[in-house]
Amino acid sequence: MYSEFGGFGTYFRKKRTYIDNTTFKLHYRVTFGILILCSLLVTLSQFFGSPIQCIVEGVPGGIMNTFCWIHGTFTIPSQLAGKVGNEVAHPGVAPLRNQIYDKEKGHVKWTEEGDEVRHAWYQWVCFVLCLQALLCYVPHYLWKSWEGGKLSMLIQGLDGPMLKGSEEFADRRKSIVTYFLRTNKTHNLYALKYVFCEFLNIVNILFQIWLMDFFFGGQFTAYGTKVLSETEKEIEDRVDPMNRVFPKVTKCTFHEYGPSGTIQNKDGLCILAMNIINEKIYVFLWFWYIFITVWTAIHLMVRFLSLVSSYCRYLLFCNRVRAVNRNDVSVVLKKCQYGDWFLLMQMSKHINPAVFYDVVLDLRDSMDKKRADNND
Repeated sequence: MYSEFGGFGTYFRKKRTYIDNTTFKLHYRVTFGILILCSLLVTLSQFFGSPIQCIVEGVPGGIMNTFCWIHGTFTIPSQLAGKVGNEVAHPGVAPLRNQIYDKEKGHVKWTEEGDEVRHAWYQWVCFVLCLQALLCYVPHYLWKSWEGGKLSMLIQGLDGPMLKGSEEFADRRKSIVTYFLRTNKTHNLYALKYVFCEFLNIVNILFQIWLMDFFFGGQFTAYGTKVLSETEKEIEDRVDPMNRVFPKVTKCTFHEYGPSGTIQNKDGLCILAMNIINEKIYVFLWFWYIFITVWTAIHLMVRFLSLVSSYCRYLLFCNRVRAVNRNDVSVVLKKCQYGDWFLLMQMSKHINPAVFYDVVLDLRDSMDKKRADNND
């Protein structure tokens, strides 16, 4: 296990300087890591057994396993609620044409060929999980490319403990103020690229929910709610939705020629051992994707308010630099557009609070002086 996952924890080490926020990290670090870990889990056959084992009379096991893995297996949904060992051998396992009792209508009926649900997705689970992980990283990759190291260049090591009276500190602080005044009102495109990448995060999550729903034949979006609703019922009345999407025992039909040249149908049972972990993975992912969708949507609402309301930007900045007098904050923000405010917010997350306090005061003094010179 250590050989498989030993180096995985280094991915979550805290970085000294980060160019985004918590919402971004939930996507490209946490969700990305979860999906990669899940992809690794479904490939560890030494812990969960062979992904498929089929038994059928007259056909070698290796041939049957390969055939059913390639062509897929099937279950009968109408037999999921049958009593195991009495009405059915396993949930969803029954002959294609079988006499059964319909509990709702109160009479005997026949299952018809075509009632079965084919399961041919399990070969692709690890690849789909890897694809989803890569999609979670794309918005961060775009922002990292567009950001171009601007934040690191501005911080210049001011994110650590420093002696306030040092000459080096004063020079670095002065360079930040000079750069900000020289490039004032030119950072809107920089900020809008960031907002675009934030929007891509929620688009990506919604697309992945649709992708998983498509992948499982329209059964993912309601998967979690069905699992919760079934837990409230009596055990004998439950129809486990996990058995519908992730059956552990399925059927597979192998066709071959008999001694006289007639086609013989070999009906076999297949055990899908990996579905015992697949069902747990996707229950967790269902709840995780609901959580991250709600979190990201709330964050985007706050982002939208900051875009349209200067007062909202003022409150957010005051909350970030609580030691600074609100009148001083107001003086600075009056000369700032959205991009300038965004850059100040980014710097405030990294620069030592005592240092950033002086940066804001220096900006205030410089802006007051510039206003006085213009009035003269």
